[in-house]
Amino acid sequence: MKRAQAIVPSPTAADLVGGLSIVMPVLDEAAGIVARLQSLQPLRRQGVELIVVDGGSQDDTVSLAEPLADRVVTTDRGRGRQMNAGAVCARGNTLLFLHADTVLPPAAMSAVRQALASGAAWGRFDVRIVDGPAGVAVVGWAMNLRSRITGIATGDQAMFCTREAFSAAGGFPEIALMEDIVLSQRLRAISRPACLRQRVETSGRRWARHGLARTVLTMWWLRLRFWLGASPDALARAYGYTPR
Repeated sequence: MKRAQAIVPSPTAADLVGGLSIVMPVLDEAAGIVARLQSLQPLRRQGVELIVVDGGSQDDTVSLAEPLADRVVTTDRGRGRQMNAGAVCARGNTLLFLHADTVLPPAAMSAVRQALASGAAWGRFDVRIVDGPAGVAVVGWAMNLRSRITGIATGDQAMFCTREAFSAAGGFPEIALMEDIVLSQRLRAISRPACLRQRVETSGRRWARHGLARTVLTMWWLRLRFWLGASPDALARAYGYTPR
């Protein structure tokens, strides 16, 4: 697997736990983007930078996001590619990658700053899955436990890191699937993650759409194939990702 080039410049003299930038990759999120970005406006008023990176939406996502973000960037589709593009534009020395269907807990930024000030180079939140089928709470509990044991995070957990660590890790790999797993592996070589107990809330729509058992088994099967060396492109097709 080809490792992505370091895409973020070295930190300035500013404090690494100072300025914070949220990078949100989006694709065809017009139905919910306004509500999601409006919920982040109090953070913008506190000085947090909000960057939305669109991967080629065919709806009104971009026009709806523009008044509610510090910057809206467009790039080719792919979460890894989109988040890298947002990191390039970010002014903050701390980067937080937030999926469009994930909501931060109260005082999230204070928790991030405290975790990094305590010596961690990166981290993630616990997750609570909402609006899903019965039993989805157990899935969230298992995700949090697995992450705490392995030091591997998923994008649903709102990963964050210092700019310096992100640069040293080479950014997200620009692959079709599992970009969060690979970046976690690279960051874990720099430091153990700060596993914050505060919970982000993420949508259970994929569990509701495909069924709880089927979704869990599919994800475990894809991860096993990934660890055994399967192509991320092949895994993405199996997951239902269809490039445009």
